[in-house]
Amino acid sequence: MADEKPDIAWRVVGGLLGLVTAWGAKKILGYVWVKTTGKEPPVDSESDEVSMAEAIGYAVVMGVGMSVAQIVVNKTAKKRYTAWKALKTPKP
Repeated sequence: MADEKPDIAWRVVGGLLGLVTAWGAKKILGYVWVKTTGKEPPVDSESDEVSMAEAIGYAVVMGVGMSVAQIVVNKTAKKRYTAWKALKTPKP
């Protein structure tokens, strides 16, 4: 496997998916934060207007939410890409 060339198409697709997923997850999690807390997400966690509990809570929600979104999207996309590539590869 070490001699195998990296699949450039997958690297491009994966990179773009990563960007889109991060942007979308941030928007969705920000929306959920506003609906749940009634406040805008803390922009500056060092501000005196943001409590430590709020800053930590937002960091945990964003960290877990972003990680879960990336895992789900990457695994699903990789599975579909591999299946699509198998269809295009001629069988011997």
